[in-house]
Amino acid sequence: MPVMTTRDWCFAAAGLSLALAIGSGVADRRRARRKNADRVGMVNWATVQVFALIATAVLTSIGFNS
Repeated sequence: MPVMTTRDWCFAAAGLSLALAIGSGVADRRRARRKNADRVGMVNWATVQVFALIATAVLTSIGFNS
């Protein structure tokens, strides 16, 4: 059974953070296009997307350099 290296963990985490960024982009689009614009939202999806994309870039860089 192969053991996951640091590179593998970084790329796996980068894939998960990329999925989070895509999901938060979809959620932000749904929030922007909702019919009742006065409904209060708890999560700022644009901020979540930015941090997820930053995490993706950092983890991918670590994966390539390890």
